Formats: sequence, structure tokens, C-alpha cells
Amino acid sequence: MVSNRIVVVVAPVAGVLLGVLDFVWIKYVPSPFGGLGNSLAVWAVAAFLLTRGFRWSLPVGILGAIVCLVVAVPSYYLAATLIQNDDWSNLYNANSFLWMGFGVVAGVVFGGTGVLARTPGRLRPVALAMPAAVLFAEAVIAARRIGDPSYDTTGQVGSVAVLVGLGVMITLLVGRSWAQRGLALLIALPLTAIGYVLLSVTGFR
Repeated sequence: MVSNRIVVVVAPVAGVLLGVLDFVWIKYVPSPFGGLGNSLAVWAVAAFLLTRGFRWSLPVGILGAIVCLVVAVPSYYLAATLIQNDDWSNLYNANSFLWMGFGVVAGVVFGGTGVLARTPGRLRPVALAMPAAVLFAEAVIAARRIGDPSYDTTGQVGSVAVLVGLGVMITLLVGRSWAQRGLALLIALPLTAIGYVLLSVTGFR
């Protein structure tokens, strides 16, 4: 399929754009919206939207999402090096490879669900719920920081509002009917609990 073949161009280009624009977003966009640049959930949603938007098969979609997220990591650090003179070693140090590892996992899960979100079947409602679920899970983490002296309370409240609002907005965007959107948001609630546990286990607290 021609659409499958273009993954070799689209996925790495999308990765470069995601990494570079993410750093620029963090550097120049004020809080609370600027915090989206530090969001693992936002990168996961980017992988979801990439594979939902292109008519790739499931294996190709997963591979494309992985390539996108893995390429985005050194692209982010390259932008940081060129724009604010960060150390070049950030492109290949242990932290960079850790984030690439997270990219592989997120690429499998959200790349796969992005394909399933446009594929008729029983898994479609669950797939449509995934962007909201991961954004809501990160919102729960931000909510638990409210009152913690290590964090700015106003900033965390703003982050919660932005993440929840973004989750609802994306669900409205990807759903094809109000019934489908409502079901996706309903399914997102138990998935949020699962996502929160998984994010906490991996150290995002």
C-alpha cells in the first residue's frame, strides 16, 4: 500500500517536528499551557493522532509511532543545544535513552490504539478513550501535587484544568458522533485509574 510506504518519511519527520516544537513550546509558552511541553501524555497523544490520521495498517502504525517518538527525543535535546547551548551529551546520555524507551512503549500502545480508533469493531470505543485517559491520568498526578510545598499550587491547578480540557477536546475531535464521544469519555474514567498507576510506577508523580 502506498499509504504504508510513506511511513518511512512521515514518521521521522513527525518525530523531528515533535521534538523541536516541544522544546520551543516549553521555552516560550507561559504556564500553565507551557507545561504541556513536559507532558508524557501529550507525546502519547501525538503518536495516537499520527496513526489515526494516516491510513496505515496496525503493524505499520505501531512502527511509525515508535519511530516518531524515539526520533523526537534527540530532536528535543538537539533543539535545546542549538537554542540555549545545552550540552551535546544530552542527545545520547542515559536520560535520553530512558525517554526513548518510554517512546517505544508509548508508540506500541498509542500507535496501536490510533489505528484501532478508526477501525470498526469492539475495541474502537476503548481506543477512542485512550487520549483522554492518559491526559486525565496526568491531571490526577498534577492534582495530587496541590498543596505540596515543592510545587506551585496555582501552576498545578492550571495544569489540571488544561490537561482535562485537552482530554475532552481531543475526544470531541476524534469521535464521529455524540454517542461515540460520550462513550469514549465514560470508558476513559476507569482507564484513567489504570494510567495513573502505570505513570506512578514509572516515576511520574
